[in-house]
Amino acid sequence: MIGTGPLDGLTVIELAGIGPGPFATGLMGDLGATVVRIERASGGTPLPMAAERIGVRDRLVLHLDLKDAQGLGMAKDLIAGADVLVEGFRPGVAERLGLGPKEATGLNPALVYLRISGWGQDGPYAQMAGHDINYIGLSGVLAAIGDVRPIPPLNLVGDYAGGALYGVIGVMAALVARGDTGRGAVIDAAMVDGSAALLAPILDLMAAGLWSGRRSANLLDGGAPFYRTYETADGSFMAVGALEEPFYLLFVEGLELDLESLPSRMDPANWSQLASEFSSAFARRTQQEWCEVFDGTDACVTPVLAVADAAAHPHNRARDLYGSREGDLVPHMAPRIGGHDARCREDAAVSDILMATGLSAETARRLESEGLSYWV
Repeated sequence: MIGTGPLDGLTVIELAGIGPGPFATGLMGDLGATVVRIERASGGTPLPMAAERIGVRDRLVLHLDLKDAQGLGMAKDLIAGADVLVEGFRPGVAERLGLGPKEATGLNPALVYLRISGWGQDGPYAQMAGHDINYIGLSGVLAAIGDVRPIPPLNLVGDYAGGALYGVIGVMAALVARGDTGRGAVIDAAMVDGSAALLAPILDLMAAGLWSGRRSANLLDGGAPFYRTYETADGSFMAVGALEEPFYLLFVEGLELDLESLPSRMDPANWSQLASEFSSAFARRTQQEWCEVFDGTDACVTPVLAVADAAAHPHNRARDLYGSREGDLVPHMAPRIGGHDARCREDAAVSDILMATGLSAETARRLESEGLSYWV
């Protein structure tokens, strides 16, 4: 089970958590790192898939009692030989376990220690519970999305973009710096911080007077009639992104509307009328019929597909966008890095992986034989 990506040879230790932590380590694993997830002792048999296991794949799971001296010692042995440690606890929890940044970097000064949290490691809310919707609510992101009321964009913006992806960017930067200094770093990846950082282009539009504080009243939030979705005759939807003038002209032509009879699209006062015209046009044909009109054109009009349909779309199939694992649909690795294939692993014993990451041969074989370590 040896990775073939650009992070080959790196070991990532994940202190078990949910959401952005497994997502971040999964991305590093996709890029070739060996990921070892430390979960609490469970009685020696693999746990069934449950909420806390969402996103946990392609990694070695090791069950240790971190409140026991022996279990904590094994964790420290692993950390001493690792490149990256990822934890997603509330501030102070890792320290109480004896695995905080001070203890971990004391064992391994070259360690890159990634701390993913909602509110960050300090501030008045640091110890308060929360979820993605809370973090993006506080950062200003959520207020900009929706119509009458704010609509959470799944948990993609806070958990996975603001937390996991910004965290991985921090890890990559720290690994590059380590090449010069020989020392690791401690990274505070807060979802409230990362989601706010994602707003930078929108704040630029605000500063230029091109974005109002109202939802569904702006260029990219569904307010503009040439950047929104429309329902088709069969109850499906088409996505329209005809922002630039040449694309807009092709869009109107595809709808078989008379451009001269339409009001100026540049005046927001006309947006309601234009939206009504476009809605009526789209309602006359099915999604498939509109695909036949717009496919291959620069009108920037595409179908809105459910995930299963997206996996079957010819473009996505050509790109091998989705795959299957034990009958379940999964996305393939992104981004694609020239010279490296998507994750591919060779057979290796679990005990061999454990020994390669710092445990003794005796301990590694015992953990494997007792079912306290296994590949998922």
